[in-house]
Amino acid sequence: MTGRVFINCRAATMVADEVGYGLIDDAAIAVDEGRIAWVGPRGVLPRDLDCWERVDLGDALVTPALVDCHTHIVFGGDRSREFALRLEGASYEEIAKAGGGIRSTVAATREASEEELLASALRRVDDLIADGVAVIEVKSGYGLTIEHEMRMLRVARAIEAERPVRIVTSWLAAHALPPEFEGEADRYIDEIVIPGLQAAAAEGLVDAVDGFCEGIGFSPAQIRRVFETARDLGIRVKLHAEQLSDLKGAVLAADYDALSADHLEWLAPGDAAKLAEKNVVAVLLPGAFYALRETRLPPMEALREAGVAMALATDCNPGSSPLSSLRLAMNMGCTLFRMTAEEALAGATRNGAKALGLEADYGTIEAGKRADLAVWDVSHPDYLSYWIGGRLLRGRIVAGTHYHA
Repeated sequence: MTGRVFINCRAATMVADEVGYGLIDDAAIAVDEGRIAWVGPRGVLPRDLDCWERVDLGDALVTPALVDCHTHIVFGGDRSREFALRLEGASYEEIAKAGGGIRSTVAATREASEEELLASALRRVDDLIADGVAVIEVKSGYGLTIEHEMRMLRVARAIEAERPVRIVTSWLAAHALPPEFEGEADRYIDEIVIPGLQAAAAEGLVDAVDGFCEGIGFSPAQIRRVFETARDLGIRVKLHAEQLSDLKGAVLAADYDALSADHLEWLAPGDAAKLAEKNVVAVLLPGAFYALRETRLPPMEALREAGVAMALATDCNPGSSPLSSLRLAMNMGCTLFRMTAEEALAGATRNGAKALGLEADYGTIEAGKRADLAVWDVSHPDYLSYWIGGRLLRGRIVAGTHYHA
């Protein structure tokens, strides 16, 4: 059986050691059995591929499919009313005392059925697919009981049966303290987070373990206990770290060889070297920075100088980042964090895949990788970070099969 060759396109390969997006003018991308067999200038296409079917992409730009490596896309309800109340002058404390904030999402998530959670999540998944996304990380964290946290991850797994995307799950029971454990964070870790992780892992629901290491979340000592359990189970970790303060959560994550440390607005510049040493990806989340009207930027120059891989993600959630466009997150990364356009696209492809441990299959256009590609109606990859909104996606190539957008 022969494969097919996609022609009449420009390919931004995003290979790490190539400059200028690894851009190939008049490219050819040969695909066989769902994987890339060859990529390069069409004029030097190997002769043994002459008999393969040709697919004309109409002078489109082709990039690796995008990877959204940090989302909370499964949840019940919404918090639009709280948004309006804040604009009218209500404080976060007042909203929380009235039953709002994360606790309102927890209540709505617990109340919703699996079918309802899946239906609402799919609407946001469809938004991401329309932005060229093929891989989505999905966290638990709004159930806060063993039953409801596991149910969230079952819903996340069910997305793959409904849409042509790869789902990667994260156990985030150490996200917030539920009302029934008020003032008893250690007991919550003992009775819910750790035994729930063990049960979810036994059911095959957990790809990674996450936590929220903050003064309003969980202490480094508490997160360390969760990470020890993850290590015992052979599961990689990641961490919400240094979003609101510097508790050295990123250093803790690096000590456990984490896949990523996420947010990082309060990361001490000197700690960037620790992330680089342990090959921890810095996942930047400008949607939350924007929605919360933050002013402290991640230490971008320190991350660059240390050689830390920087990913971008939507952080899609109902409270601090009601965002379901990874391209908009790319624009925000450039505009708010002063990333270059090439850094932004690398953050949504190559480094996003690395943040999930999937760099062997996704993130670049190279021989041997999955043929999951995005086909864009633009002439240059700069445009993907430059243009705000709109539908730029012309089509998707999923495991070598071409679909029109």
